Amino acid sequence: MHPKFTVAFACACALGVALAGAATIRADSTPEPPPEPTTTEPQWTQRDIQREIDRYRHETWRWQRTMGRTLTRQLKDPPADAQAKIPVWQRVALKTRMRAQNPPHRRQWLCLHRYERNPMQGWATNTGNGYYGGLQMDLGFQRSYGRQLLARKGTADHWTALEQMWVAERALQAGRGFWPWPTTGRYCGLL
Repeated sequence: MHPKFTVAFACACALGVALAGAATIRADSTPEPPPEPTTTEPQWTQRDIQREIDRYRHETWRWQRTMGRTLTRQLKDPPADAQAKIPVWQRVALKTRMRAQNPPHRRQWLCLHRYERNPMQGWATNTGNGYYGGLQMDLGFQRSYGRQLLARKGTADHWTALEQMWVAERALQAGRGFWPWPTTGRYCGLL
């Protein structure tokens, strides 16, 4: 064999060995594929389940108190499985929140508020004239329709806008109509 072919053959063999070694090294350094995801649900402890149920129950109760409604202590037809109660309570909380955030006469209360409020204080209005909040409720009105809020938070200027609207809503449903706001009720076309 000619010496040029021997060198070329030796180089070709060396190159082949080098490529094979590189492939082996690369194969060894390639990370393993991630494990297949499992389809099993995470295991809930009884404590976790009760914590989630309590979270949604308390949210439901907060909105029911805002509306002046009786608190839902138990589900009407609860699922047998404790974990299955979580999404049911979640739906009850969502539905209650949506109802509470949309009082039946919201537009009318906002109109009254526009004329009753102190522009600098909004719903926290306390003009010092015996009327409080964005709807200017006197203490007798607050005692009659917002007794629990008055006891827990003080006068209406410390209540949220929704709390004030729901107290006014209770007065409206009790037959008072919009008469506690005679002037602004006329401005809003309610009287």
